[in-house]
Amino acid sequence: MSAQQLPDADTVLNAALRIREQVVRTPLLRSNALDAHVGGQVFLKAENLQRSGSFKFRGACSRLLTLSPAQRARGVVAYSSGNHALAIAEAARAIGIRATVVMPQDAPAIKVEGCRQRGAEVALYDREHDDREAIGARLVADQGMTLVPPYDDVLVMAGAGTGALEAMEQMNGVPVDTIVVCCSGGGLAAGWTVAVHAAYPQARVVVVEPQHFDDTGRSLRAGHPLANSRKSGSISDALLANTPGALTFPILRAHAATGVTVSDDETLAAMYFAFHALKLVLEPGGAAALAAVLAQKLPLEGRNTLLICSGGNVDADLFTQCLRLGAATR
Repeated sequence: MSAQQLPDADTVLNAALRIREQVVRTPLLRSNALDAHVGGQVFLKAENLQRSGSFKFRGACSRLLTLSPAQRARGVVAYSSGNHALAIAEAARAIGIRATVVMPQDAPAIKVEGCRQRGAEVALYDREHDDREAIGARLVADQGMTLVPPYDDVLVMAGAGTGALEAMEQMNGVPVDTIVVCCSGGGLAAGWTVAVHAAYPQARVVVVEPQHFDDTGRSLRAGHPLANSRKSGSISDALLANTPGALTFPILRAHAATGVTVSDDETLAAMYFAFHALKLVLEPGGAAALAAVLAQKLPLEGRNTLLICSGGNVDADLFTQCLRLGAATR
């Protein structure tokens, strides 16, 4: 793998310039209660308020805007548990491109229907038995479509990293000591790491994964990629990649990233906190970084911490469960 294959600070900056007319400049939030809880300053980038409901729109837009006229005419295909699919559907609609998204049968209904409402064709698969990459490859071979991976793509990673650029601008010169980022295949974490380390090379990078699905964290500790032993069984549907990305993992390892996990109950508690204290609706995967901070999975005393609230596409039944659990524990 050559260095030219990996995103750098210029790649992220170019992505920011490319997508600036399409994306929402999302707010950077603070909570006095959260600061007091950790003994430091915490800055929360509310990417659940991004177009399509997650940070994924940045990467999808970054990639689709580079397609040639011939590629646009043939359309794009993406595989995703939901948020990348929604982002591709939204970006394709905005640009005028045909899109097919390959999604697991157990994806939240709000994500499946959101893709269809945006005009994308949805192809469902069985997470336990089918190979989503093989399904995508067939569509590329049969219809000449362009595959847009959810994380193992330089322009997708760079697009994700533009959220960190925005956040640092909004911090008005406050230095970043730690970034806490939810992690599936690692595209968001890699993009944010590249962007933040260009300005603050000593910043600590912590990726957060669901309990029992910490392939990236275990891989970072082992020094080589490892796989999860299961493919389903967490409410954080957006964070269930089986292995770290082939492009994302070397970036995280080179920047000395570490990993922590959060349980489903800790994630639900974070969703409740976000709603009660910040007036934000978060999906489980979108609340993972906040869950790690609330559960004090890493020392943040006296530090300036930047974390992402990465998505808000949650089904009503699950969000109701979160509110009931939060109310019962107050």
